[in-house]
Amino acid sequence: MSDVQASNLIEYSVSELSGALRRTLETAFGHVRVRGEISGFKGPHASGHCYFSLKDQNARLEAVIWKSTVARLRFRPQEGLEVIATGRITTFPGSSKYQIVIDRLEPAGVGALMALIEERRKKLAAEGLFDEARKRQLPYLPRVIGVITSPTGAVIRDILHRLADRFPRSVLLWPVRVQGESCAAEVAAAILGFNAFEIGGTMPRPDLLIVARGGGSLEDLWGFHDEAVVRAAAQSVIPLISAVGHETDWTLLDHVADKRAPTPTGAAEIAVPVRAELVANLSSLGGRLASGILRHNERKRGALIGASRVLPTRERLLSVPRQRLDACVAALGRAAERQIERRRNRLGELARRMAGRSPAVLLATFRQRLRETARQLPLREAQAINDKRRHLGHLTRQLTVIFGAGLRRHRDANTLARAKLESLGARQSQCMRKSLAERRARLEGVGQLLESVGYRRVLARGYALVHDDGGRPLHRAAGVATGEALTIEFADGKIRAIAAGPSSAARRRRRSSRAPDEAEPSLFE
Repeated sequence: MSDVQASNLIEYSVSELSGALRRTLETAFGHVRVRGEISGFKGPHASGHCYFSLKDQNARLEAVIWKSTVARLRFRPQEGLEVIATGRITTFPGSSKYQIVIDRLEPAGVGALMALIEERRKKLAAEGLFDEARKRQLPYLPRVIGVITSPTGAVIRDILHRLADRFPRSVLLWPVRVQGESCAAEVAAAILGFNAFEIGGTMPRPDLLIVARGGGSLEDLWGFHDEAVVRAAAQSVIPLISAVGHETDWTLLDHVADKRAPTPTGAAEIAVPVRAELVANLSSLGGRLASGILRHNERKRGALIGASRVLPTRERLLSVPRQRLDACVAALGRAAERQIERRRNRLGELARRMAGRSPAVLLATFRQRLRETARQLPLREAQAINDKRRHLGHLTRQLTVIFGAGLRRHRDANTLARAKLESLGARQSQCMRKSLAERRARLEGVGQLLESVGYRRVLARGYALVHDDGGRPLHRAAGVATGEALTIEFADGKIRAIAAGPSSAARRRRRSSRAPDEAEPSLFE
C-alpha cells in the first residue's frame, strides 16, 4: 500500500521545487514592512549591491538592496541602526534561504537617528575636530569663493544674488547632490577637490568655501552628518562656512566648520562685506583724516609762532661767543710766540751738541786711530804667529800621544779578530767537510735505490724495451703498425728494427689465453 501511495505523489526536481517555493513566498508576501536592527552591514559590495541582515531578539532575516535602490536611499545604512524596511520576500535557490529584497529603507524613528548622531558627535569631539582652537578666521574680502551645493536648487541663486548685492566676487560652483546615498561622498570629494587646486594654477583656488543646502527633515540632512564629510571639512586648509538647512537645523558639519551660517543667504552675508557701506565708510574716514591733518597743522603752526616769540635774537646769541673768540685769538698769539722761543732755544742746544759729532770731527778721529793701528799691526802679527806655533806644537804632541795609544788598541783588536776568524774558518771547513760527506753518503744510497728499482735491472734479466721512432716506449703489439721503425733496447745496447706484424695464429693464441678485460702485463711485473 505504501508503494502505491508513493507512486501517486508528484515528483519534482530540485529546481522545480525551489521555483515553486519562491512563487509561493512572493505571492503571499509580495509587499511587506519589517522592523529590525541592521546587522553585518559592511558597505556596498563590489557590484554596488548591499547585503546584510535584519534581526530582533529572537530571529534573523537576510536582506539585500540592489544597486539601483541604493542610489535612491535618503540615508546610508549603519551597523546597529533600527530601521523599517519595505520590500518583498523571496528565496535564493543557490543556498535554500529566504530573504527580503528592500525597495525602501527608513529609520525606525527620529530618536534612533538622533542617538546615532550623538554617538558620532561624541566620537569626533573626542578626537578634537570640534575644538575652537583649530578653527581659522575667515578672509575679510575673498577674491574667489567656492560653493558646494546643488546646481539646480534655489540655494545657489540666493547666494549669487546676495553676493552681487553686497560685493560681487568670483564664484566657483562644485555641483553635488544634497540628499540621498551619494550626497556624503560627493560633498567630501568636493571639499577635498577645492583644496587640491594649486595656488596660481589655471583654475583659481578659492579663498573661502561655502557648503550649502536648503532646509529639510533629518533624513534629508543625513548626508551632512556623515563622518567622511566631517573629516574632509576638518582637513580643509581653506576656511569653510556651513550653511545647511534653516536656522534651527544643526548638522555635524556645523560643529567642524570654521563658521556656521543660519541660512545660505546668511553665508553670503558672512562671506563678504557690503561694498556700498565700505565705500561710504572709506569716504567718511577720508574726510575725517583730511580734517584731522588740517587741525594738526594749525596746532603745530600756532605752537611754532609762540615758540619763536620767546627765542633770543641772533645778535644776543652771538655776542658772548664773539667775545670768547676774540680772547682766544689773543691768547693764541701769545702762546705761539712763547712756543717759538722755546723751540729756538732747544734748536741752539742741539746745534752745540751736534758740533762735536760732525762728520769732519769723526773722520779725523777715525784717521788717527787707523794710523795707531797701522804702527802696532806688525808687532801684533808676529806675536800672533808665535802664539799659533806654540799652540800647534802642543796640539801635535797631544795628537801623537792619542794616535799612538789608539794605534796600539787597534793593532791588539786586529790580532784578536784575526785569531777568531782563523778559528771560525777552521770550524766552517770542518762543518762543510762533514756536511759533504753526509750528503755524498745519502746520494750514494739514493743512487743505489734508484738503480735497484730502475728498468735496467729488468733488462739485465733478459727483457727488452721497445721504442717507436719518436723515442716513446710501446706497451702493446696492437699499437705497432707493419713496417714501422722500432728501437729495441737491451741491457748492453740498442738495435734498430722494422715491424713485420704478428702472425694470425699468435694473435689468436694471445686472445684466447687472455681474458677480454685483462690488461697486458707490464715490463716490470
